[in-house]
Amino acid sequence: MIVFDKVWFSYGTREILKDISFSINPDERVVILGESGEGKTTILKLILGLIRPDAGKIIIDGEDIINKTEHELREARMKFSIVFQEGALFDSLNVKENVAFCLREYSKMSEEEIDQRVRELLRIVGIENAMELMPEELSGGMHRRVAIARSLAACEPKMFLYDEPTSGLDPVNAENICRLILDLSKNGKGFIVVTHKIYDAIKVANRFIFLKDGMTIFDGDRDELVHAAIPDIQIFIKELSLNPG
Repeated sequence: MIVFDKVWFSYGTREILKDISFSINPDERVVILGESGEGKTTILKLILGLIRPDAGKIIIDGEDIINKTEHELREARMKFSIVFQEGALFDSLNVKENVAFCLREYSKMSEEEIDQRVRELLRIVGIENAMELMPEELSGGMHRRVAIARSLAACEPKMFLYDEPTSGLDPVNAENICRLILDLSKNGKGFIVVTHKIYDAIKVANRFIFLKDGMTIFDGDRDELVHAAIPDIQIFIKELSLNPG
């Protein structure tokens, strides 16, 4: 479904991605690891066509998207449910209205149908009882769940994209978000999770791509990751011994 073929990307004179190539099937559960500034979120933005590479091809469902217009990119973007780390809710709208916003913008549903769909989505993410709460009344974990529900309202995705979904959350809420990510993938839909938290990555994924200095230094399964004789990866793996279980 997703192919990066020799992709290069820079912000100004700073090279972020250097000759990146990989392919990801729609049913795969993939985590992209690396330190801050290594280009993890940049990859998600490239997949959605929010930014364009300096060189290379980005193929979604067999079509190279790098020269598509904004109108043409809409079809490609609707294949994904995306939750960015900085994806804020509308402060002036309660939980129900935040989720309903996308349905009113992108569907022809009646108000009754919208109400039913919002309740269904909030039930899926486990916070139906928070419908009337305002964003400032939500915990970090609840806020992230509402953001996921809102992304689901926008489309029927083939694949989920998550940008640092457990960042800033306490261990209990991080565990709940990991469980939700897995629950949403039970119907065969895969995901890409961008994170620097190896402990959470190990819980959800079965394939791991590791970025360093703008390049892929590892692409493999869980066992290969844990036993990789690569110093940068070994530093990440140390977190597992600090968080047993």
